[in-house]
Amino acid sequence: MARAGLAAERVVRAGAELADEIGFEHVTPSELARKLDIKTASLYSHVKNAHDLKTRIALLALEELADQASAAIAGRAGRDALRAFADAYRDYALRRPGRFTAARFRLDPDTAAASAAVRHSRMMRAILRGYDLTEVQETHAVRLLGSFFSGYVELEAAGGFRYSSPDSQESWTEILDALDSLLRNWPSPS
Repeated sequence: MARAGLAAERVVRAGAELADEIGFEHVTPSELARKLDIKTASLYSHVKNAHDLKTRIALLALEELADQASAAIAGRAGRDALRAFADAYRDYALRRPGRFTAARFRLDPDTAAASAAVRHSRMMRAILRGYDLTEVQETHAVRLLGSFFSGYVELEAAGGFRYSSPDSQESWTEILDALDSLLRNWPSPS
């Protein structure tokens, strides 16, 4: 029987907080039980196993990130939407590093198809429609932007830009301008 006051949602949120504190890769049922000051066995009333816990944290992170990105791009188009979307991702990654890692956790196909990952894809493609790309070019662009967002914030969070000029924000702005230019001038298909 589940402990009074301990619900699955609370367990997942505590797991997400723990991911931000110690890193998503270090979240285990025993670490989470320690954080919640309960016995590890008590967690299994709410999650099946460590993989289920990580999957639920990933789903929470995808939902939070989609909500943040959606609010940021509302009413925007083109370059402004691209910048707002990118800034929402960067902000989330820097404020919630464990959750950002969780959002990239490999989900099984059915879970992924039912998750907020679909919203991310739709938002990105909606932004890219303003750049007059073919469907195949959009796919390439989605992959380019996703790689850039993830890679840049990982390097930034690890301190990779700390000791050089210009500062990271200036580079971020310049690179987003360059990406906007690339998207407006995407090479024709070969």
